[in-house]
Formats: sequence, structure tokens, C-alpha cells
Amino acid sequence: MSFQNPVFIPGPTNMPEHLLQACAMPTIDHRSSLFGDILHPVLDGVRRVLKSTNAHIFIFPSTGTGGWETALSNCLSEGDKILAARNGMFSHRWIDMCERHKLDVQVVETPWGDGLPAAKYEKILKADKNHDIKVVLATHNETATGVKSDIAAVRAALDAAGHPAMLFVDGVSSIGSMDFRMDDWGVDVAVTGSQKGFMLPAGLAIVGFSDKALAATQTATLPRTFFDVNDMQKGYDANAFPYTPPVGLLRGLLASLNMIEDEGLENVFARHTRIATGVRHAVDAWGLTLCANSPDVYSDSVSAIRTPDGFNATDIVTVAAEQYGMAFGVGLGEVAGKVFRIGHLGMLTDAMMLSGLGVAEMVMVDLGLDIKLGSGVAAAQDFYRHGS
Repeated sequence: MSFQNPVFIPGPTNMPEHLLQACAMPTIDHRSSLFGDILHPVLDGVRRVLKSTNAHIFIFPSTGTGGWETALSNCLSEGDKILAARNGMFSHRWIDMCERHKLDVQVVETPWGDGLPAAKYEKILKADKNHDIKVVLATHNETATGVKSDIAAVRAALDAAGHPAMLFVDGVSSIGSMDFRMDDWGVDVAVTGSQKGFMLPAGLAIVGFSDKALAATQTATLPRTFFDVNDMQKGYDANAFPYTPPVGLLRGLLASLNMIEDEGLENVFARHTRIATGVRHAVDAWGLTLCANSPDVYSDSVSAIRTPDGFNATDIVTVAAEQYGMAFGVGLGEVAGKVFRIGHLGMLTDAMMLSGLGVAEMVMVDLGLDIKLGSGVAAAQDFYRHGS
């Protein structure tokens, strides 16, 4: 690996220099008003990125996984029933967490490469006459397969069934990079982290709670201490955390939010779409296909690229790191060895993406794949020219 090269993994992402500098700050008294000057603008900024007017924002020293646990432990009780689809490694891991918390999970097995099966959700929810299902889990962007799901369709399934279940959404690899509409989609808990669209080091679990989810904390009985949102809110009310906060990361998050809003949320989303589309043109030129099974589920933050049968896709990642000092993502779970992943989120430009595509091409040719040098790069260039 080379620190001089950008990374093309789907997180942690490349960090702008001024965000690194924002994180590097002298020690302050985290119980002083100075900390409040960092904290409250951060909470307001995250709320705007979630496109919510009244979400309750909570930020914990953790990662997206801690955000999942925050959602479960604050809103549910042992034995509560959950509806979830397993269509990739990260939906699988959230299901596993539910089971470890002794929740009753009804799993809809879904091909890895498909989006969430909203129609199946609707059928199951309509059949749940007693409203035993308390929560529907949804992974907005399945990082392992490069699949984006339609959260609005999941909300529509809940509404069509007249079902009161809460909707929890994993937006770890989408929020800050792809359009996310907490209010419009009726999301009750949104989960993300600092290390992807926010372009920071790993270390912050960022969650938004609806009024309904916050009310559920009053009756939920799963154990919680570190991730107790009510304790956190009491801390916020006093310009503090209930324990020592990660002040440097929060200051970095404030700078990140300013950077995103200076570019403009819609411009951020358009940039990610443009860069991702160029990658997809390159994949077509290589004669390869995406793990995502149809264009309507193509992710704008990560592409999982299938390699020919019998070829170990992990070799591409290994050789790229060892020979060219560049990082791509390996396949996970059911697609391990079958795909390699190109992350295209966070601090990236068209020109940076071309460097990643060029290295990927060299590696695949080195490994004997029938790919012409320059073919994918040229296809992406043709799309990127003049800011297409």
C-alpha cells in the first residue's frame, strides 16, 4: 500500500486534508461551553443531511455496528419480532445481532444482488393481523454487493398493510453520498458512521430517531448503558456527553458537514452518481458484470464486479496492493472470491477514479484476464469528459 495513492475501498474513505486538521486539535474541557459550540451545530447538520426537520440525533463513540445496537437496545424488548431480508453480508450481520439480543427474527432470504423485496414485506405485514412484528429492518445500500434498495417502497409496503411496525434503516454506506429522506420515507431509526460519506476516521456511530422511536425507549427492556439515547440526551441538554466525548472527531464532523453543505447536498449526490456511472461504463468495456442484478439497484457508492467463473477475484485486490500500492475491496460472504469491489464514495473526483480504473485494468491483465489495456479507462473518460 502507498499513502500517496487514494483508496478505492467502500470505507473508510479518503480523508480531505482539512478534515484531518480539524480532528487534530488541542485538548479542551469537554464540559465547557466550547464543546457545546461544536456539539449542537453537528447535531443540526446531521439532521439536515438526513433531510429531517425533527429527528433526534445521537452520536456515540463507535461505528455503524454500534449504531445498529443503539437502534435495537433502545427500542425493543427480548422476544420482540423483527422482519428482515438477508441480501448481503451487512444485512446478515444486523440479523445476527438481533438474534444475539434474543429477538425473534423472520428472515426473508433474498438473492445476493437483489434489492429488498418490498412486495414480500407487504404480504407478510398484511398477514400479521396481531401486529406482532415490531420493526422492519432495511439496508439502504448493501456494501457487500453494491446494491441500493428502495426505502420508499418499503415504507409504502408498511403503509399499504396498515402496519404500525417501526422502520429501521442502515444507511452506513449511503448517507452523505446518496439521497436519503428520513422524513419522506417515514424512517424511525437511521444509522450511519463517520468513515464513509462523512470522510472521517472510523469512530462515530451516528443515528437519527423519530418521535415514535424515541417514545419506544420508554417501554423497551433490552439492556443498554453505553448506548442509552436518553442518557445521551441528558448530556446534550448540559452541553456534554454522559461520558468523555471524542471531541476531535466531532470537530472533524462539523468541518465535514460544512464541506458537504458548501458543495450542496444535491451536487454531492450528482457527483457520486456521475463517478459511479463512469465505473459502470468501464465494467461494460471490460466485458464484466456487476453483482447488482439490475440497473435500478446499482449503488452510487460501491460497485461489486463479478469475475469469470474459476477466477479468484481476491487476487485482484492482493496484486493491486502488493504491486501497485492501491486498495480495492474484496468480496464478502457468499460472493467472496467471486467479486472485487471498487468504492467510489466520499472525497473522490473523476480524475481520481480514472487512476483506480487504470490500476484495476493493469492488475487484471497481469493476472491473465482477457481485457484490453485502456478499454475501461477510455469508456469512463468518454463519459466523464466535460463533466457529463
